[in-house]
Amino acid sequence: MKAKYVLFSLIFLSNHALSTQDASVPSLSAISQLAIGVVEEKIDVAEHARVIITPQSLDTRLKPPLCFPPIKAELASNRAIKRNNTVKITCNSPQLQYPWQIFISVRVDILYPVVVARATLGPGDLITKGDIVIKYVEQTLLRGRQFSNLDEVVGTRAKRRIAPNQPIFSNNLCFVCKGDSVSIIARTENFQIKTVGEALQDGNLGDRIRIKNTYSNKRVNARVIDVGKVEVRM
Repeated sequence: MKAKYVLFSLIFLSNHALSTQDASVPSLSAISQLAIGVVEEKIDVAEHARVIITPQSLDTRLKPPLCFPPIKAELASNRAIKRNNTVKITCNSPQLQYPWQIFISVRVDILYPVVVARATLGPGDLITKGDIVIKYVEQTLLRGRQFSNLDEVVGTRAKRRIAPNQPIFSNNLCFVCKGDSVSIIARTENFQIKTVGEALQDGNLGDRIRIKNTYSNKRVNARVIDVGKVEVRM
């Protein structure tokens, strides 16, 4: 029993010596940076995206204890990074009989470059390059197919009101509008013919719509392939 007591005393003295030499009180900014770092390490986004990581503001009254290095930071759950995440910070302290820990909320905003309206666009408005601009928009606001290139949108018409600085989605546009004159490309495996016709329906990229050939008055189904252009497979 005496030997065990001596051994316990030596361990206690050793840890006490280590605490005075190596332990330190982590700053609130250091704790925040640890939380940011663990999120950065796991996040996976497209190369062209912008990522803004914002840890919660820590109460300046928070007084962390002395901590032995290293201070550990890990996600509280093993799931993919979401908009709101929780990071657990822990350390062993000579002042406590158990590991000290704190949970920090970390917000992640992922923004993508998309085409937005410069000013209000009304139904039927023809969209020119001066009407639109590229802006970074948070991904939770992107619901539907959007565009990242101005040229993809120029020449289309708005089907409904689009507010300033709002992303322009595919379902807000018609690449071919009812009554428009369209270029018709009729293709076979061996040749193609170009003619003109009239759109009998609104259509977006990839949509199949009814058109009327101007010369033959024949009505056929065609696929919208560009602004003012449709394709008929023969």
